[in-house]
Amino acid sequence: MLTEDDRSALADARRAVLATIAPDGHPRLVPICLVVDPVRPVLYTPLDDKPKSVDDPSTLARVRDIAGDDRVSVLVDRWDEDWTRLAWLRLDGRASLLEPTEAGHPGIVAALRARYPQYATHRLEDRPLIAIAVERATRWSAADR
Repeated sequence: MLTEDDRSALADARRAVLATIAPDGHPRLVPICLVVDPVRPVLYTPLDDKPKSVDDPSTLARVRDIAGDDRVSVLVDRWDEDWTRLAWLRLDGRASLLEPTEAGHPGIVAALRARYPQYATHRLEDRPLIAIAVERATRWSAADR
């Protein structure tokens, strides 16, 4: 599902935007950090302990949205004043929570800490991660035109 170009764009991206569907049907957008499974078309994003409106990650709006409707999109874009370099990648998929007790959680936490040194002091091992199984990838690049 993810091409080498898609994986390259995700590897270069320091952030992305996650879109969930709120109970009233409106999109809810939040910037995220992410890592990509090296084999499967799955992205992971942490529910880190940066200050939020709630302390319990299971009560975050994005988590409640996913519990009600697991369809999500992730957008990674490349902006440049030289518009011939503009590009974006949109991934549509299904999200679920990966709990700290589940297989794979420690390895993903390690990958997040390797990619984002800021997570060295976050207690990611105690918090769920959002896993996004990518079903469709759509990309656009000005260079391809």
